[in-house]
Amino acid sequence: MKPWKHGIGWLLAVQLLALLFVPLVATAHESRPAYLAINETAPGQFSVLWRTPVLAGMRLPVILKLPGRVKNLKDPVVSELADSLVERRWIDAGPSGLAGERIEFSGLQLTITDVLVRVQTRDGAVSTTLVRPNRPWIQIATTPGLLAVAGAYVLHGIEHILFGFDHLLFVLALILIVRGRRMLFWTITAFTVAHSITLSLATLGLVHLPAPPVEAMIALSILLLACEIVRLQRGQASMTAQRPWIVAFSLGLLHGFGFASALTQIGLPQSDIPLALFTFNVGVELGQLIFIAVILGLFAAARQFKPAPIVERHALFAMTYAIGAVAAFLFIERLVGFAA
Repeated sequence: MKPWKHGIGWLLAVQLLALLFVPLVATAHESRPAYLAINETAPGQFSVLWRTPVLAGMRLPVILKLPGRVKNLKDPVVSELADSLVERRWIDAGPSGLAGERIEFSGLQLTITDVLVRVQTRDGAVSTTLVRPNRPWIQIATTPGLLAVAGAYVLHGIEHILFGFDHLLFVLALILIVRGRRMLFWTITAFTVAHSITLSLATLGLVHLPAPPVEAMIALSILLLACEIVRLQRGQASMTAQRPWIVAFSLGLLHGFGFASALTQIGLPQSDIPLALFTFNVGVELGQLIFIAVILGLFAAARQFKPAPIVERHALFAMTYAIGAVAAFLFIERLVGFAA
């Protein structure tokens, strides 16, 4: 068999990995959820905050439609931020309030974006619901349930990790540098424990780091791993390859601040903070396991073609340099962004 035929499997794997990341990069901003917060300020009266993401200067084409009987107490106020458009309203829904009423999100079905809805009543009860494009409306419940809060934050955690291409690149780099399934298990476990710690501390306000430098350092951590993979492939000694779980834990602490930044943006229900925090983290881990399973499946499928060692080595070099190039671009972009 000709040498190039031995490389079909690994070339296919590299192409499939590229296809995985291209849509993630292209839709990373659009996949950020819209956010609706409704707070009851007086019997039947509410303050409303409606935030929609902005991508390349264009607002997400989703329109908030409140029940027809709702009246504005004063004119809405609209604020334009760098990454979103925020509209504030003050409404009167009558003596019965909004319980049992339907709120619609016109146009949501044409996007890949969700809407996180948070409703707080005067007695302090908070309900949090994730509205999906296939069901672009929500009916305000009379009594919020814990199951709705848990489900919303598990789904948001899964979506955050699967659309957080920088975190996925880091996990992919760990997979490439670790030798053996047992060591991979302990390495991913160390990464999970580390980012769970800082996610919890940062979300609860016990530790704070500004988001822009954290995002830049996350990109740098991916670049450092790519450099270590190259060293390993060239036969050079690498502490990362010998004790990858230590590196995964150390850099995982940094990634936890990135997860916390995303969770802070969507907010936490004040009465169910522990539940929301726990289920968001569960969602992140589920999404991470899904990604690892897909990557290992691709590698297993590629090995069925029995590629020649030199072709396999070149394919791994290409994949590593691709990871490093993307990480370097992200680092420079984010560094320039917060330094400007």
